[in-house]
Amino acid sequence: MKTTTEPTKHDWSRFDAMTEAERHAAALADPDAQPLTPERLARMKRTPQVRIIRRALGLSQEDFAARFQIPLGTLRDWEQGRKDPDAAARAYLVVIGRNPVAVSEALHPAR
Repeated sequence: MKTTTEPTKHDWSRFDAMTEAERHAAALADPDAQPLTPERLARMKRTPQVRIIRRALGLSQEDFAARFQIPLGTLRDWEQGRKDPDAAARAYLVVIGRNPVAVSEALHPAR
């Protein structure tokens, strides 16, 4: 990977000259950077945190992937934020989080 030490292309002098209150007002005036209201937050899709679910179950990535039949690379991509689960995977993670025993038994029935 190539790294450079080029100076930034931004002129920070205007920003540096602003007071904290002016910076805050400018940020609030930016239509592309509005804070989340409780209503907007409630409408957002929440992605289950697979790492939290996995750790709560006390499983390694390998064990979690095998138990719930998720490709290990996919699980790692989700946990490391390289990819987000699609709608079906999000639903599956919700079910795993709420009832991991039932999912495991459904996937690995006792003989």
